[in-house]
Amino acid sequence: MKFVDEFRDPTHAAALVREIGERVATLGRSPSRPLKIMEVCGGHTHSIFKYGIEQMLPPSIELVHGPGCPVCVLPVGRVDDAVKIAETPGVLFATYGDAIRVPGSRGSLLDAKAKGADVRTVYSPLDSLALARKNPDKRVVFFGLGFETTAPSTALTVLEAEASGVDNYFVFSNHITILPTIKAILDAPDLSIDGFIGPGHVTMVIGVAAYGFIADTYGKPFVIAGFEPLDVLQSLAMVVEQIARGEAKIENQYRRVVREGGNAVAQDAIERVFELRPHFEWRGLGTIEHSGLTFREPYARFDAEKAFAIRTVPVADPEQCQCGDVLKGVIKPWECKVFGTACTPAVPIGACMVSSEGACAAYYQYGRVSTSARAEARRELKVVR
Repeated sequence: MKFVDEFRDPTHAAALVREIGERVATLGRSPSRPLKIMEVCGGHTHSIFKYGIEQMLPPSIELVHGPGCPVCVLPVGRVDDAVKIAETPGVLFATYGDAIRVPGSRGSLLDAKAKGADVRTVYSPLDSLALARKNPDKRVVFFGLGFETTAPSTALTVLEAEASGVDNYFVFSNHITILPTIKAILDAPDLSIDGFIGPGHVTMVIGVAAYGFIADTYGKPFVIAGFEPLDVLQSLAMVVEQIARGEAKIENQYRRVVREGGNAVAQDAIERVFELRPHFEWRGLGTIEHSGLTFREPYARFDAEKAFAIRTVPVADPEQCQCGDVLKGVIKPWECKVFGTACTPAVPIGACMVSSEGACAAYYQYGRVSTSARAEARRELKVVR
C-alpha cells in the first residue's frame, strides 16, 4: 500500500536506529544527560508509543512529549464555558468526540448530555452546519477546537453559513496557533530542548518558512515530520545530524504532503474569518499572548462568546492532576501520581488522559510500565545502535 507499508519496513527502521545511535555516540551524551528532542504534535506522540520507537532509541536520547494536543491544552474554565452554553435552553451543542468527556469543574459535556442537554458528536463543522439547517428552532453551537489544521474548516463553514443565510449557527472558538506555543516552550525556564520534531499537518497549512525564528533566534534544529514510524525515525536522524554538525535549520521530511508555502486557500479562510486574541489561557502553559483565534468584526454574529455573554473565569486544575507538567514536558505521563490508578481513560481526571492525542492516553494504551522497568528494558534492548 503506497505511503503505508514502505514507511513501516523493519529493515529500514533498523538502519535508521543504527544511524541515530552512531551519531549520538559522537556527541558524548549519556542517560544521565540525554539529548532532549520534543515532538510537538500529539499525533507523533501516539506513533512513538504505538510503534515502540522510544524503546528502539539509545538511552542517551530522551523524547519529550509536547503540548500539541488541542483538547489537552484547553483550560478547565473554557470547558466550563462549553458546558454552560450546552445547558442553555434551546441550544444544540455540537462537538468533536474527543472533547465530549474532558472534565471541567462542573462536569463534562457528556455529563451535561446525561442531564438532558442536547449535545451531539460530529465529524466536521459542516456536520454542525447541517444540524443548524435541520433544526431552525434551535441555536446550534459548534465547539471550535484545534490548531491551524482544523481552523480552516471552521472558517470555511462560517463562510458557507453566511453565504446561505443560516442565522442560528454559532461557533465557540477555542482554535489556537502553533508558533506562539513553540516560542513559549523555548522561553520556559524549566525546560531545555535540544531540537524539535515539527507537526506535519499544521505545517501543511501554514508552510515551512513560518518556523524560521526557531533556528534563527533560538538556534534549535526543527524537522517537520510525517506520522509513520519511518517518518519519525528519519526525522529524529535529521535532528541528530544537525546537532552533530552544530547546525540549526528548518527541514521538511514530510515533503510528500507539506509544501514550502503551505495551503494558500486555507490560510486565506483563516485570515478572512479570524484574528488573534490579545491573550489566551493554555492548560499547563498559562496565558500565551496572540495564540488564540477569535472572530473578526464582520463575522462577530457567529461568535458564541458574544451571543451567550461568555466571560471565562480561570479555574485551577484538580490538585492531584499533573496534566500541565506533562504538557510542558517537565514529567512523563507515568510519573504523575494518579496515572493509571485514579486517572484512567474510563475515569479521567485530566484532559491528557481523555483525548485521542493525549500523551497520558497514548502511554496508557500502548505501554504501561514503571520508570525503572522501562529504563531496564531500554538497556537490555538489542536493537542495533
